[in-house]
Amino acid sequence: MDHRSHRILGIDPGTVHTGWGVVEVVGGSPQHVAHGTIGSLSSLGQGKRLSRIYRGLQEVIQRYQPDSVSIEKVFFARNAQSALKLGQARGVALLAAAENGLSLHEYTSAEIKQAVVGYGQASKEQVALMVGALLHVSGRIPADAADALAAAICHLHERAFHARVVEAQTPYADKSSRGKTAMLKAARE
Repeated sequence: MDHRSHRILGIDPGTVHTGWGVVEVVGGSPQHVAHGTIGSLSSLGQGKRLSRIYRGLQEVIQRYQPDSVSIEKVFFARNAQSALKLGQARGVALLAAAENGLSLHEYTSAEIKQAVVGYGQASKEQVALMVGALLHVSGRIPADAADALAAAICHLHERAFHARVVEAQTPYADKSSRGKTAMLKAARE
C-alpha cells in the first residue's frame, strides 16, 4: 500500500460560515493539521460574502498546500433560495480548488457520515465527536469545521480503500499476464 504523505483540504460550504479542515495521512494514519471557519456577516451582500469565502479559501490553500480537496455534494436545501446561495458558495470553493490545480472529490452527506461515524444519518454532534476522536483533537470543534474535517477523512478512507483494491488485484493481474505470456510462447512452439 502507498504510505506517502497526502494532504486533503475538506470544505463545508456555507454563505455565512464556510468550514475548512486540513488532514494529512502519514504512514497510513490520519493526522489533524488545522481547521477553521470563514465567516461573514449575514447583513453583507451575497457578492461580498462569496468574495470573502474565495479569498479565505485561497489563503488556506496557500498556507497549507493540500494535494486535493474533498467537498460535500449538496442534494437538499430548505428552500430554493437557500439552495441557490449554497450552490454559489460551493461554486466559489470549486473555483478556488480548480485555480490551484487541486483534484476535487465530492461525497454525499450520508457517505461522509458513514465514513466517519459508521451511520449515514448521524447528527452533527456525533460527527464532531468522532472527528475529534479520530484526529485526537481536544476541545470543541466548530460544527462547520468538523463537517469539513469529516469530508477530508471520508476522502482519506476512500483513497485507502482504492489502494487496497489495487494492491489486492496486482497479484492476480501478474498471474494473468504470465499465463498469457506462457500461452503465447506455447502457441509459437
